[in-house]
Amino acid sequence: MRKCIAFIINPISGPREVQKAKQQVPSLVNELLDHMQWSPTIVPTEYSGHATVLARQFADQGYEAVVAVGGDGTVSEVAQGLLHSSTAMGIIPMGSGNGFALHLGIPTDPGRAIALLNHCQTLRVDYGLANDQMFISTCGTGFDAEVAERFAGSTQRGMLTYIRTVLHLVFAYRSQTYRLVAHSREGEQHAFDISQRAFLITFANANQWGNNARIAPHASLQDGMMDVMILSRHALLDSLLLVSRLFAGTIDRSPLVSTLRAKELTLHRQKASAFHIDGNPVNMPADVTIRIVPQGLNVLTPQHPGAPNE
Repeated sequence: MRKCIAFIINPISGPREVQKAKQQVPSLVNELLDHMQWSPTIVPTEYSGHATVLARQFADQGYEAVVAVGGDGTVSEVAQGLLHSSTAMGIIPMGSGNGFALHLGIPTDPGRAIALLNHCQTLRVDYGLANDQMFISTCGTGFDAEVAERFAGSTQRGMLTYIRTVLHLVFAYRSQTYRLVAHSREGEQHAFDISQRAFLITFANANQWGNNARIAPHASLQDGMMDVMILSRHALLDSLLLVSRLFAGTIDRSPLVSTLRAKELTLHRQKASAFHIDGNPVNMPADVTIRIVPQGLNVLTPQHPGAPNE
């Protein structure tokens, strides 16, 4: 018996050339998906949050898998509709960053990603909550959150616009002082209470922001923990070296970066300021409680050991 699989396509995520490429996804599904194994349904999203509604409906109908076709925002929306269900999430990464898919080893070529569904494995992974708002890859505050806020307000998308936003802000942004408090529970050893001035703080479930910018190189999706990456400051030379380390996966070796690990913690800020969830700006109060929920989501991944960067 064929298994039911749904493809939820966000037609407006990613740069213009990616949006155009999405128009070819239905024909690629028809050509490359194993129709002896899968019975596909293809639907577009019509508004923000629609992917969550659709994914939940497909899960309730007993679909084997729901595939997010878009960027990290679309992936996050689909994931929200599938939490703690038996339905697995697949990904055809067609956004600006594609961080979650890249962590899992899913190819960014749409045809290869669709063909992967014919011989994939199901992995049970963690997700995070920041004041009860879900994230699957990262959330954070500071410079990167400010960039996310400016980028979201731009009329242009794509990597070039993102780089311009970073360069415009990087030397004007001023570090803030933050307090991080993690209380250990019985049998746990990850307690701390620290105050530190920081350029940015990232709370990572997955290892990267996107585009292989690995802000938390050793983050795992299956250990029930978050990696907390604290960048203390920046200068021109520091910035160039940090960018190099970011894409080399060695940023944790920089003397400017501190790493903590926790299952749950509270971030205390001097005031409510920029905060992002999976690269999308959100409104958060000054205090934010962040925690990891273990093994709450099924995802379809390449069928070979070590595909996810664990």
